Amino acid sequence: MHVFHGLPSHPPPHPILLTIGNFDGLHLGHQALIGEMVKAARNQQRWAGVLTFDPHPLTVLEPEHPLSFLTSLEERLELLAALGLDVAIIHPFDLTVARMSARAFVTALCQHLRLAELWVGPDFSLGYRQQGDVSTLRRLGEELGFVLRVVPHFCRDGQSVRSTRIRALLQEGDVQEAAELLGRPYRLRGEVVAGAGRGRRLGFPTINLAVEPGRVLPGDGIYAGWAEVAGQRYAAAINVGRRPTFADEEAQRTVEAYLLDFGGQLYGQVVTLTFVERLRPEQRFGSADELVEQMARDVAATRRVLGLG
Repeated sequence: MHVFHGLPSHPPPHPILLTIGNFDGLHLGHQALIGEMVKAARNQQRWAGVLTFDPHPLTVLEPEHPLSFLTSLEERLELLAALGLDVAIIHPFDLTVARMSARAFVTALCQHLRLAELWVGPDFSLGYRQQGDVSTLRRLGEELGFVLRVVPHFCRDGQSVRSTRIRALLQEGDVQEAAELLGRPYRLRGEVVAGAGRGRRLGFPTINLAVEPGRVLPGDGIYAGWAEVAGQRYAAAINVGRRPTFADEEAQRTVEAYLLDFGGQLYGQVVTLTFVERLRPEQRFGSADELVEQMARDVAATRRVLGLG
């Protein structure tokens, strides 16, 4: 997959079928639209591409509102490449782009990309004040020489699959239903950093993950999952929360994991945690001994959930 930062200065060798969006999470709905577009491109012997913005438009338009996201740009590119796309365009977003009319933006796409078809959802819009809705884009297509393809929302159990719904499920701790809508388990990736060392003193040494600010964290609790590092995978009991046995309720939320059957050091390495099932909510214990007993039960439960006996 060819990746361009901004519109390419020279048009690609083949006309492009293009879709535009943030694609946060790259969930089943995104996958369905892109899959149809890629299939159509192959049938037409054309290229299939996506255009996404960086930074997210809301961070520019509504900086006072914190933004939460399911996937980093790097992760989105990895997932997009796996869908068979030919081109990904990372378009910088600033106030100048925000003020562009739909006509000006689409004209630029035609000039730089040899735009043959634009694939969108039924409520898609672009351009200044979102004036480029489906009806406007259809008229522009007739004028500028591209076809607008409108794909219905992808539904599961009668509900549209949307990133907002997945974020809500994760914040409730329902990582299994979130995985159903994502088409894969939810993952967090980050560097291992030093923690307080309490887990090691208790006999359950944990790794502490530095998670990118704004990343959606599953609801506070203990989860069974996997930890992947340097091509190796380990079963893991994962804790998300404020460690209430040792900290007050105002403590910062952390993500830490106890890797089963692992005894090495991972400081400074990048680890990916995969959430499989929530075991229990986070809770405060009356003593360290009570916590240790519960941690042993959590490890046993993690083995059962992961099919490790």
